[in-house]
Amino acid sequence: MSSFDKDYVCEDYGEVKDWTQIKVTVPTPELDDLVALMSMVNNNLMIEDYSDIETNLNTCYGDLIDEKILNADKGIASVSVFVPSDRSYTDDVAFIRSRLDSLGLHGKIECDGVCEEDWANSWKQYYKPIKCGERIVICPAWEKYIPADGEIVINMDPGMAFGTGTHETTRLCIRLLEKYAKVGDLMVDVGTGTGILAICASRLGARFCRAYDIDPMAVRVARENIADSGLDNITCDTSDLLRQVSLDDGKYDVMCANIVADIIIRMTPDVEKYLKDDGILLASGIIASRCDDVVRAFDACGYEVIELLTDNDWCGLAIKKRK
Repeated sequence: MSSFDKDYVCEDYGEVKDWTQIKVTVPTPELDDLVALMSMVNNNLMIEDYSDIETNLNTCYGDLIDEKILNADKGIASVSVFVPSDRSYTDDVAFIRSRLDSLGLHGKIECDGVCEEDWANSWKQYYKPIKCGERIVICPAWEKYIPADGEIVINMDPGMAFGTGTHETTRLCIRLLEKYAKVGDLMVDVGTGTGILAICASRLGARFCRAYDIDPMAVRVARENIADSGLDNITCDTSDLLRQVSLDDGKYDVMCANIVADIIIRMTPDVEKYLKDDGILLASGIIASRCDDVVRAFDACGYEVIELLTDNDWCGLAIKKRK
């Protein structure tokens, strides 16, 4: 399966489906981290790693190895997932891009031979208004939506960043924000992506929101979305987790971290410096199999989980300092 956009037989149903291949290539030493990341999208992976070819030459099968494989670059490795055509692959691409940046991986993304310029427009057909909680509706900037009584409409242009409301991790954070964010809060969003959580917090009544992301592209997209929202109480800047987060107005009432388990665990010891004693941290981007690891990390730092939400294989946590 080396070519893109092939027809493959679905064994369960006997039907032929079109598939889009999302292929990410990294330096070989980063392969294990990439496999862990790509398994968050789909557990059925195709891995291309030729680094052990020289070892296999000494086996009885050495003569059978294709010359193209022998000449392949041993310094890089690739992992691919295949997305059926009846599902949007673009949010998966945005998710992968966001997590590559968060994990510091040097990945190149190829998607069905579509260049980024084409992808930046072709994905729009997949995005429609979506209700993420009891009140908040995320609406693409190019769509029209008439809100019902009590609904808050957030118009978004996700661009090339992650966070459109279609992914479970974003929806979990929005549901928790609706419940725990209070009017007048000072809020910080770590790993903001499109700026969606900061915008939601502002519309829910936060006094001021600061959004941060390590990816300059995400910061640019978030700033555009913030400007388009007409909200003047949100700023967005570059930060590696909490390192560049401002404390000019004191500690925060609410902190959002929709990242990945390993990165959330890494920032856990620093949370106390930025979160008020009675503040609340809303964490998402946590695959279910890693939830206990995150809970233990916060427990070790004096925090406890007061609510756990799940959506498919993803978890969202509301966390407070243990009294």
